[in-house]
Amino acid sequence: MQRFRQDHLDTTENPLAIEVRGITKTYGPATVLDDVSLEIRPGEFMTLLGPSGSGKTTLLNVIAGFVHPDRGRLLIGDEDVTDKPPHRRGIGIVFQSYALFPHMNVAENVAFSLKARRISRAEAGPMVANALSLVKLEGFGERRIDQLSGGQKQRVALARAIVFQPKLILMDEPLSALDKQLREHMQIEIRALHERLGATTIYVTHDQREALTMSNRIAVLNRARIEQLGTPFEIYDTPTSAFVADFIGEAVLAGVSRCDDYSVLLDGRRMMCASKVPIGNDLVLVIRSEKLRLAEAAAENQIPAIVRKRIFQGESHLLFAETANGLTFTVRQPSHVESDGLLPGEGGSANFSLHPAHTVVVRRDPKAEY
Repeated sequence: MQRFRQDHLDTTENPLAIEVRGITKTYGPATVLDDVSLEIRPGEFMTLLGPSGSGKTTLLNVIAGFVHPDRGRLLIGDEDVTDKPPHRRGIGIVFQSYALFPHMNVAENVAFSLKARRISRAEAGPMVANALSLVKLEGFGERRIDQLSGGQKQRVALARAIVFQPKLILMDEPLSALDKQLREHMQIEIRALHERLGATTIYVTHDQREALTMSNRIAVLNRARIEQLGTPFEIYDTPTSAFVADFIGEAVLAGVSRCDDYSVLLDGRRMMCASKVPIGNDLVLVIRSEKLRLAEAAAENQIPAIVRKRIFQGESHLLFAETANGLTFTVRQPSHVESDGLLPGEGGSANFSLHPAHTVVVRRDPKAEY
């Protein structure tokens, strides 16, 4: 049996690739996965992101083996595991509810998966200790579960998932029960743990910031299909649909008229674009609040507006603005001693500018839920 090193789990040598081939799943008249295909690279941190009902958790459960697809195949590594039961897939799983056993202490919870694999107590002891060390719970082995905080329970669930050295780890919204500050702290810790382990990781969340923070790539699901697949930067800065643009971050989708291949008309004003405008007439401009700036005289893509409301939010000011033609949008400006005094007050007028690199135009999807 392969041994743990003191400060590392040896999953980096052969992390597994995952291939989802045309997976379809229905429940009665409802299609929850519609011919979904996805390739996940060895050692990658892939996040399945989408609103409730988009199919992300069902897809994770298909990979785990808890749900059998109606059509399609699933490959883990080079093996077709579509018909293989969950306990024979060698997957570490972290559930949303943690699923810890309250009658067992921390070490017993972590060792449970080792016992199921018939690993002796003598071999399991060092493995459990090493897994607890990796999640920063040294010395917690004898604690009862009801003596732990929410963050500590999350760490125990992580330790249990990694203790047997899986090459594939699945996580189903594991941070949703934590408060904001702890959740953000655990995002960084899980990402760091992933980098140390090297295991392929698939993570489900509906939290856009969480997905952007943690992922190598993100698959955005909507209405049982993958709407867009890309890096966090690609998903955020170059959305390929109105749904993705609206779902990720703070954005207003403003109707525009085509002007030429690299510009559109917004309220009769020409807006230059750094990338080519999509083909079609039903187009919208993605206006992200943090991409707008107070315009200097020579700035491109100026949008004159009246500030209707200004809200201080600590690290930033949020301005609610309206153009003469009734287009409303928000502007988020960092709070800084040198710039706060330049911001217009409520009722004040200002010119805002949107850099061509941030002037993204997408097609409107009449069926999209945004």
